[in-house]
Amino acid sequence: MTVQETVALLPEKPVQGRIKCIVWDLDHTLWDGVLLEDDEVYVREHVVEAIHELDRKGVLHSVASKNDRDTALEKLRVLGLDKMFLFPQIGWNAKSESIQRIAKALNLGLDAFAFVDDQPFELAEVAHQVPQVTCVDILELHEALERPEFQPRFVTDESALRREMYQGQIARDELESEFVGTNEEFLASLEMSFTIAPALRDDLQRAEELTVRTNQLNSTGRTYSYEELDALRESPDHLVLVASLTDKFGSYGKIGLALVEKGEEVWRLNMMLMSCRVMSRGVGMVLLNHIMRLAAEAGVAVRADFVETGRNRMMQVTYAFAGFREVSRDGAHVVLEADLSAVQPPPSYVQLEIVE
Repeated sequence: MTVQETVALLPEKPVQGRIKCIVWDLDHTLWDGVLLEDDEVYVREHVVEAIHELDRKGVLHSVASKNDRDTALEKLRVLGLDKMFLFPQIGWNAKSESIQRIAKALNLGLDAFAFVDDQPFELAEVAHQVPQVTCVDILELHEALERPEFQPRFVTDESALRREMYQGQIARDELESEFVGTNEEFLASLEMSFTIAPALRDDLQRAEELTVRTNQLNSTGRTYSYEELDALRESPDHLVLVASLTDKFGSYGKIGLALVEKGEEVWRLNMMLMSCRVMSRGVGMVLLNHIMRLAAEAGVAVRADFVETGRNRMMQVTYAFAGFREVSRDGAHVVLEADLSAVQPPPSYVQLEIVE
């Protein structure tokens, strides 16, 4: 079975809550009027209300506008809206190019984006160049926002903090770009604290969201529903672990999930995933080594299912660095086994907290 065939067999992401970021035009969309031509423009209050409501639900926002960048940013600042938009693209590039830049900066797939504009030409250009993006005419905004793809299935405690988490990441990236020293010295400067704990029922909404949102660093590409995760959490034969991370810039939230099936002789790591935002921090290795340590204490081996989706190569490398080696293969489905004599302590730049 080829990688493409394996990916085709994986469950599709649910329609509900598929939109993770809305990209807005400015003139005649966020406000009435043309900024560079009219004496004054007037913000559309119903649009601003929608932006704030979606922000509370964890939906991100950005801007793609053909405008003078400094003038538009200043207007957003005066309106008190500048902090609402991540990586705004304001200039004279094609809107499709702007959206692709935002998607790359946020590390989200294009199918997680919606684009709102008043101009049929701009909507058509985006629809043609990036057909994965959901295009919405501003005149149809109210009806569009009622559709399932704009409504997250769950609104968790982390949802209202999502924009702040991304803004914290922007600050980290800026610090890293200016940092003089080794990568390990930079990571030490972040003062990271990594927590691993058994999943509680309150964690399961976010855990389901992780399986749906995180595809690049999902070891099997599979999604799990709230109900499936709750059943596993209640099972004495399974271990459901969630991982969270904080540093001096704030919380990353819950960014990792591991599902372990506990057999008498072998523990099976059915799935592990990590948010793309934190994989470069080395915490994937920390979670894997914690599971290996628990298995060694229980006197059992550890095997892990891995499905090569073509997008999770970085997770595969993490398994290899943690001491997992391939023991069988059926097409893109690989079984890996851990070398429990190679369990590694957490790196010195991470403070590890284990919650029993």
